[in-house]
Amino acid sequence: MVMGVVVLALTVFGVRKWWFGRSHVSTDNAQVDGHIVPVLGKVGGYVAEVRVVENQAVKAGDTLVVLDDRDFRARLAQTDADLAALLATVSSRTRVGQADAAVAQAQANALKATADLARIEPLAAQNVVSQQQLDAARAAATAAAAQLASAQAALVGADARVAAARASRDQAALQLSYTRIITPSAGVVSKKAVELGQLVQPGQPLMTVVPLEDVWVTANLKETETADVTPGDSADITVDAYKGQHFCGHVESLSPATGAKFSLLPPDNATGNFTKVVQRIPVRIRLDCTTMNPAHPLRPGMSVVATIKTR
Repeated sequence: MVMGVVVLALTVFGVRKWWFGRSHVSTDNAQVDGHIVPVLGKVGGYVAEVRVVENQAVKAGDTLVVLDDRDFRARLAQTDADLAALLATVSSRTRVGQADAAVAQAQANALKATADLARIEPLAAQNVVSQQQLDAARAAATAAAAQLASAQAALVGADARVAAARASRDQAALQLSYTRIITPSAGVVSKKAVELGQLVQPGQPLMTVVPLEDVWVTANLKETETADVTPGDSADITVDAYKGQHFCGHVESLSPATGAKFSLLPPDNATGNFTKVVQRIPVRIRLDCTTMNPAHPLRPGMSVVATIKTR
């Protein structure tokens, strides 16, 4: 009787396992993934303030590091002065009005000289006027056109110098704003590598920010298990760190290639040393926000067991 009960129990367990496996795939080769946002310095300088510590929660737009900005303020003041001086000498209303008037006068002179030349040329062909008068009319038309081009170039040149001065001023203001290093997203500060008084260079990593609100699960399924997996399939997630806790999610997408293809040294089966190994395809599972528990936060790198319902 005992053996019969044991055999029956094993049979029931095996049937349930087989029936469950027909509509589910599961793997423990899975982990929590998330964004690792680097915080970099855009300009160089000495660190005047460090306003965060390791593992501190921050909001988007919070100031993390402040660099010594005295050199940048001086540069901005210099560009402001250069722009003001240029506007006073080139782009004042009087100067602009004079330049516009000069262009208008040159246009009128050019039109008159062109019209005079057009009237004289037929008369010169009939020998009514002398060749000297024709040459003089042509010279006057050429000179008027050159004068018009010169007036227009002077007006455009003044505008170009003002535009260049404004661009220099805007660049100096932008460089000054970079002395306050802010966080691009909300999250938790990690890997802080900056201290007070340190000289930082443009592009130097200072710390990272990990947004814990935007995480997902990457489940590396065997290629033989992905035939029936499609985006939208529901998934159940258990995390090694939280025994008995279940998180719900759904399949968001499947990787376009196996994980081996993205490795540093991808395998080359054409070398002759071929051993068939079942490949794994990363499947991205998006966690449902309604199941997220603040008491059990999911951190990138955590080991999980993912079970996907395929039917």
